[in-house]
Amino acid sequence: MTYPTSFSGPGSGGGRGMRSFRQDSAVAHKRLHRGTVRRVLTFARPYRRQLAVFLALISLDAAAGAVTPLLFQRIIDDGIVEGRVDVVVRFALVAAGLAVLSGGLGVVQRWFSSRIGEGLIVDLRTAVFDHVQRMPLAFFARTRTGALVQRLNGDVLGAQQAFTSTLSNVFSNLLTVVFVLAAMLSMSWQLTLLALTLLPAFVLPARWVGKRLAAITRESYELNAEAAQTMNERFNVAGAHLVKVFGDPERESERFATQAGRVRDIGVKQAMYGTVFRVGLTVVASVAVAIVYGLGGVMAIGGSLTVGTVVALTAYLGRLYGPLTAMSNVQVDVMTALVSFERVLEVLDLEPTVVDAPDADDLSADVARHGASLELDGVRFRYPSASEVSLASLESVALDGVDATTDTLTDVSFSVPAGAMVALVGASGAGKTTVSQLVTRMYDPTSGAVRIAGRDLRDVTQESLHDAVGVVTQEAHLFHDTIAENLRYAKQDATDAEIEAALRRAHVWDVVAALPSGIETVVGDRGYRMSGGERQRLAIARVFLKAPDVVVLDEATAHLDSGSEAAVQAALAEALRGRTSLVIAHRLSTVREADLIVVLDAGRVVETGTHAELLARQGRYAELYRTQFAESPVAVA
Repeated sequence: MTYPTSFSGPGSGGGRGMRSFRQDSAVAHKRLHRGTVRRVLTFARPYRRQLAVFLALISLDAAAGAVTPLLFQRIIDDGIVEGRVDVVVRFALVAAGLAVLSGGLGVVQRWFSSRIGEGLIVDLRTAVFDHVQRMPLAFFARTRTGALVQRLNGDVLGAQQAFTSTLSNVFSNLLTVVFVLAAMLSMSWQLTLLALTLLPAFVLPARWVGKRLAAITRESYELNAEAAQTMNERFNVAGAHLVKVFGDPERESERFATQAGRVRDIGVKQAMYGTVFRVGLTVVASVAVAIVYGLGGVMAIGGSLTVGTVVALTAYLGRLYGPLTAMSNVQVDVMTALVSFERVLEVLDLEPTVVDAPDADDLSADVARHGASLELDGVRFRYPSASEVSLASLESVALDGVDATTDTLTDVSFSVPAGAMVALVGASGAGKTTVSQLVTRMYDPTSGAVRIAGRDLRDVTQESLHDAVGVVTQEAHLFHDTIAENLRYAKQDATDAEIEAALRRAHVWDVVAALPSGIETVVGDRGYRMSGGERQRLAIARVFLKAPDVVVLDEATAHLDSGSEAAVQAALAEALRGRTSLVIAHRLSTVREADLIVVLDAGRVVETGTHAELLARQGRYAELYRTQFAESPVAVA
């Protein structure tokens, strides 16, 4: 009689072993940083009991699988050959029970695997997200967002597989090989050695096809990434607008069709290689079974083996070749998982350059006691280099950008009392925005100090500083959410009445009230459903809701038409009343009423004074004013 044997591919589960051969074998030669494995184990510590149960279940399942062919041997030799129905029924029931047990073990294993894997995903993603949130603005200015998101998605999933699929496959395959070889050797060492000599017929083709599959899979990822990038750029609001204004729809369609066609072609190639891979190994397995049946049958006729032993040995072949073939690629599987873990740890190891001092305290008491005065004292600043704030693997071009030896600001000093307005003016690139970012502590000065209420910003907590300072930039950013939730970003517990009051003070309530959903209107991607002036006034309303002591306005009216600018200026006048304010503006007409005007040129303070004083000096400010308003000679106002 014959016993049906199937071979679904390398590794238990077939498909999982197949995936292991799609991985890039070059990763096996990568050198891990010292301590990576130890740090990986720290993430497993909270799940050590679940992992122990998980591995015990795998062991029990492997043992049950190894026992089944022995039962078939007893059914044939002790039952069918001897004509004993009771033996056949008894062992058949045991075999059926083991099958049910194995199925149940598989379900429980999957539950434990999911609990451990999904828990690790939450732990890793939360750790990376929390850490990235603490990174300075310089990190985000250099980092490719897509590369960073990949760390939270692809690499986290790859790291999670270290404790689920990779661990279970390696452990299960190892135990299966041990149990199966022990059983086969106890039956016939000759046929066992014959089976092992046929192993290269499985491993060598698998390794060759595996390399081709790895290269094809890598190319497939790249092509899919290109297609996804095209969709991301064309489907966001700004990209769609650009395509409609300047684009050629037919050209865009042809371009995407070409990309999609390349993805199709590589998909067909990948499918064919995978099919040849599986069919080839199945054919080799069938040939191996035929050989064992042939030689085993001859030995059974000669009396050196029983018929049941021959059937059991051929049954064991399907349980032997798969795990052995998969284990030939175990180094690639393990290293792939560890490299993914290392890429996650690489982000976690990048230290923020702007952190709270160990003894940092709250700024609010000093503001309440002394008022929110603002002072820059001998500030020198250079933007950090890539190696200081970012990772080369997260940048499109590593180590490019501002020269680390070039100072953006040099010995900048000025002060403004609480409740007063200081205006920063100067040509583009003079350092105005840099000063505003130091005041909000997006960066720390290279030397010198920035103080609010007499306190060096490095000595107070960032949370209390951000509570004290509100910012309106020239590009008011809104999340794809409702108007209410965008405003509540400044004050989580704000009531609808408080939101309405803030919108009224920002001179934008009439616009919001006229919308069908009012404050529950979704503003769209980056607030694109609102006009530029409306977005700016919503940003000002957000500042009203926050009620900060210091307001920073960075070109808040730079891109507005005259009508929108008038409305925003009225809202700004209300927002600045009674607050210390730092105003940056190219339009000098907007800063005439400032208590102090600071003129920056190439990162240095070249003039300070009021509007009238600076015009009378006939210096750099007068030159800027004359250029802007074509007034010559300049009349002293």
